[in-house]
Amino acid sequence: MPRDTKLEVCLLIMRLTFAAFIMVWAVDKVIAPDHAQRVFSTYYFTELAASPLVIAGVVQIVIILAFAVGFMRFWTYGAMLVMHAVSTLSTWDKLLFPWDAGPRGLLFWAAVPVLGSILALFVLRDRDRLFSVDAARSR
Repeated sequence: MPRDTKLEVCLLIMRLTFAAFIMVWAVDKVIAPDHAQRVFSTYYFTELAASPLVIAGVVQIVIILAFAVGFMRFWTYGAMLVMHAVSTLSTWDKLLFPWDAGPRGLLFWAAVPVLGSILALFVLRDRDRLFSVDAARSR
């Protein structure tokens, strides 16, 4: 299959910006586990101690870094898709009734096109070859 440089640049942009977007939340679990605890109790209806959240944050950071460099694309892109899908769907009430969530309610909708872009990136992962460890290894 011939290379499509424009597509590869676009996929790289999607990969790196999505990695940055999710990295903020992963790092938050490590440096501010009390904030992560509030998020979990509000949106995931579970109380978690700080240490499991810090561990989860560290694991997420490793996955995000692997994703950012295009390593083990099926697994890391899939993990990123699942992480963001769970996060987005956990706010289902804010998505269904954004005006009931106060002035910031509409911001929850920002996660929906991001979810669409990570789904597209997962589908096109074999075409995401620019600065990708997997693509370099297969040459």
